[in-house]
Amino acid sequence: MLKTNALPTVPRWAVLAAHAVPLAVLPSGLWRLALVAGLPVTQDAGDGTIGLGASLYVVSLSLVSELLAFLTLGLVRAWGEVFPRWMPFLGGRRVNPAAATAAALAGVAGLCAIAAWGVYAEYAGLGPGIPASPAQEAVLVACYAPLVLWPPLLAAVAVAYHRRRTGRGQYGAGCPTASSCV
Repeated sequence: MLKTNALPTVPRWAVLAAHAVPLAVLPSGLWRLALVAGLPVTQDAGDGTIGLGASLYVVSLSLVSELLAFLTLGLVRAWGEVFPRWMPFLGGRRVNPAAATAAALAGVAGLCAIAAWGVYAEYAGLGPGIPASPAQEAVLVACYAPLVLWPPLLAAVAVAYHRRRTGRGQYGAGCPTASSCV
C-alpha cells in the first residue's frame, strides 16, 4: 500500500500518477549518468570522447529533469496548495491554482515539443547517432521509453489539481478547496 503525505481529497489515481512521473524519468537520468561514468552504455563509452563540459551538461540535464519531474508531487501534496514557510517572500502564502496549472500544462507542451523534435531528428538523420551494439541499444530504449509517460501523467495530474483547487470537480462550483466543501 502506498503511504503518502497526499491530501485526503486528492483522488488515489492522481497520487499514483504523480508518484509515477519521477519514477518514469529516473531510468533515462541513470543511463546518462552511466554514460558520464564511462560505463559501457555505448560502443565508445569510456574512450574519453565526452569532455568535461559535456559531462557537466549531461549530469545537469539529469538532475534538472528529475527535479522537474519531482515537482509533479506538488500537485497532490500540501506544498502545492500553500508555499512552505521556509521559502523567502512566498512562505505561507496560498499557491495560485491557475498559475500552478498553467506551469504544469506549459511543461506538458514543452515535453511534447521535445518529443516531436526527437522523433523528427531521428527520422531526418539529425540525431546524435549513438553507436551501440544491439544490447546497448536495447538498454537505451528501455531507459528512454518510460519518458513517453511523463506528458500524459503530468497533464492528468494537472487537470485533477485544477478541478480540485477551483471547485470544478466532484465538490461543485464555489469550493476553493475540496476540504472546505466537505
